[in-house]
Amino acid sequence: MPAVDEEEVKIVNPLEYPSWDNLLLPHDNSSFFHSSRWARLLAETYDYRPIYFALFDGSGLSALVPVMEVKSFLTGKRGVSLPFTDYCEPLAAGEQQFRRLFGALAEYGRLAGWKHIEFRGGSDFFCGVPPSSSSYGHALDLSKGEDSIFSGLRDSTKRNIKKARREGVQVLMETSAYAVDEFYGLNCLTRKIHGLPPQPYGFFRGLFTNIIDKGSGFVALASYKGKIVAGAVFLHSGGKAIYKYGASDRAYGFLRANNLVMWEAISWYAKNGYSQLCLGRTEPGNSGLRQFKAGWGASERTINYYRYDLGKKAFVRTPLSVSGTHNAIFRRMPAPLLRAAGAIMYRHMG
Repeated sequence: MPAVDEEEVKIVNPLEYPSWDNLLLPHDNSSFFHSSRWARLLAETYDYRPIYFALFDGSGLSALVPVMEVKSFLTGKRGVSLPFTDYCEPLAAGEQQFRRLFGALAEYGRLAGWKHIEFRGGSDFFCGVPPSSSSYGHALDLSKGEDSIFSGLRDSTKRNIKKARREGVQVLMETSAYAVDEFYGLNCLTRKIHGLPPQPYGFFRGLFTNIIDKGSGFVALASYKGKIVAGAVFLHSGGKAIYKYGASDRAYGFLRANNLVMWEAISWYAKNGYSQLCLGRTEPGNSGLRQFKAGWGASERTINYYRYDLGKKAFVRTPLSVSGTHNAIFRRMPAPLLRAAGAIMYRHMG
């Protein structure tokens, strides 16, 4: 590997650094989304190119803005930090470091013909800048221990967990390809109800190969009388975990299996020494999901996304909404056609 100049912004590919994830450990704001495994999943599934802007000093990585180049004849050529990522904070010790990285990123984008650059987080560095959109994030402190966490749950959440147990729902933490396939089936059901195409099947196969099978995640599956009725995908690295995807069979909603799935995952992470579980991003209009996450005693914060228009040389507001008349169309699509739509559309949506 060539020597690095600590004064120069470097463009690196995390897939070419065998020890990349170790470089992230000293950074408190790093998450699984900064890791090489997440980068590989996005690159292999959607053919995105990793272009990570970094500063190095004598002790390692000192600052980072990870970016994927998205090329699409539908949505244009752009840089995204990072596609399909709930949040991805820039890693920098201060404003000066971030400005250096942002300047290099903007110059690269102009020369590469990008329309814009999207940031999924970074409020500490974008003071006074209008966000393109805002959503909610929730994080649960696991360091206080399982008993204390359970005491802090909303009463209705506790009742739902107990109901699922009384009904005979069982939850297992799985790391097999079979479990990923089971979750994919539930995910297709859930996305159809919401009027959205599911992620491509290849994405979930890559999720297994690159992440779950490598020990960086698991699928929690709830079964009732031998049938899988709910599930969730959790990812983890560096002592922190993320609830990334959840799905269920609505016909079995009365069991409250989703609550037991979440609690069993929380319990597992607390017992295994993890410090935090992030519950992902929630759009402002999704009050039900927001209430579900708040019921776990998680702290809530605002996640701002930013879009920098390279032609205008200005930040612009372009709300990212998944609601519209297209939802009704997707709900009416036969399942095979909806899956085909997802396979075609997702790489353009990142």
